[in-house]
Amino acid sequence: MESKLTVPSAGAATGRPFRIAEQTLWGYIFIGPWLIGFVIFALGPIIASFALSFTRYELITAPQWIGLGNYATLLSGDRLFWLSLYNTVYYTVLSVPLGLIVAFLLAMLLNRRQPGIGVYRTLFYLPVVSSGVAISLLWIWLLNPQFGMVNYLLRLVGLPGPGWLVDGAWAKPALVLMSMWSVGGTVVVFLAGLQGVPRTLYEAAALDGANGWARFRHVTMPMMSPVIFFNLIIGMIGSFQVFTQAYIMTGGGPQNATLFYVLHLFKQGFGLFRMGYAAALAWILFLIILVLTIVQMTLARRWVYYAGGE
Repeated sequence: MESKLTVPSAGAATGRPFRIAEQTLWGYIFIGPWLIGFVIFALGPIIASFALSFTRYELITAPQWIGLGNYATLLSGDRLFWLSLYNTVYYTVLSVPLGLIVAFLLAMLLNRRQPGIGVYRTLFYLPVVSSGVAISLLWIWLLNPQFGMVNYLLRLVGLPGPGWLVDGAWAKPALVLMSMWSVGGTVVVFLAGLQGVPRTLYEAAALDGANGWARFRHVTMPMMSPVIFFNLIIGMIGSFQVFTQAYIMTGGGPQNATLFYVLHLFKQGFGLFRMGYAAALAWILFLIILVLTIVQMTLARRWVYYAGGE
């Protein structure tokens, strides 16, 4: 028997049943432009980069096959590879959890019905759509050791201002601090999740005598766990690709303290024209992110709650 599925909108208008095969066809038609763009502009470069990672390619000469030579070099002969990986992991471990906490707290504050709340939501989201270069230049001024606003405020309360971007010990924490400026995108996702939590659950918990903390712990957190998981994965992937801030604000210094992985890759490829080696670095980064994502998805079974799931 042929399986049929009626789309409510189409069925209500015409009464004509849509076959599953027909829906599948229309689905491919609608995603066709994206698929074509991916094949032409993304799939080709992906395959080419994988092939180039096994070659010595310096743009002005033809690629020379060297097998696993690039991978052997980056694992055993490139000190900056391990340093850049350490800097990136350091940045990820600090910025991702801190960003999730700050974004969640802001979303809780913005999830209120009061006059002008839309203005506040817009203001918190504006840095997300601002130019990364412009924001980096702004933060160079804010974190200036002599006349920056951050150190000025610290001096007002009697605290010595650190060197921030010119001090190797403070450069990475400075960029972590700066990353909080752009949590607006995460806030929007959290806000959408909070508004999707059924009010009946809070009412039922209140009838059972649950106070505010109990409702947050036993209602809000379980219902928000899929959103937290989504933001965790996206934040982790984004933090491993941090580039603009370090490139504009420090160039990887001081003493390579902010030489993040993608910045190291960029310097190898477009500074030293070692395109084959840069391609190998890119594929190692892909594998690192892939493994971490799989680990997170495995661990998610223990703490992520899907309403209606098995």
